[in-house]
Amino acid sequence: MATTASSTTKVTLPSDLEIQVTREFDAPRDVVYKAMTDRNLIPRWWGPRRMTTIVDKMDVRPGGSWRFIAREADGKESGFRGQYREIVPGEKIVQTFEWEPMAGHISTETATFTDLPDGRTLLTTRSVFSSKEDRDGMVQSGMETGLRETYDRFDELLASLNR
Repeated sequence: MATTASSTTKVTLPSDLEIQVTREFDAPRDVVYKAMTDRNLIPRWWGPRRMTTIVDKMDVRPGGSWRFIAREADGKESGFRGQYREIVPGEKIVQTFEWEPMAGHISTETATFTDLPDGRTLLTTRSVFSSKEDRDGMVQSGMETGLRETYDRFDELLASLNR
């Protein structure tokens, strides 16, 4: 049951508790992985363009935690946080995700990186929620618009790193 698809990003709902996102990137798997795990690169692509992302914490190891702050032009801030559960460098990241204004609604995200021909990478992210209501709340939050813009920014960053 697909919600939407474009030529680059596909969002599906595999079950009542899941959102799956796939996107192909024109960069090798190791470059895509590095851009997702380098605290100095995160502010260059994470979140919508209208916001500034601050990496408050990012300890990429099993048991390590992360926290990003999204700051709007008017100074309003919103925090996102989680813990890393599994790290397989270049292949997989399993982490929790929580938006601080909705504390307690925690999903588990598994990102997998797959080699494609011509040095491209398929990124697949599966988010599992504790309830259908939490999953539906995420879908209805406008996450897809923010996700597409974030992935467009990620594409731009990868192009600059892959020269």
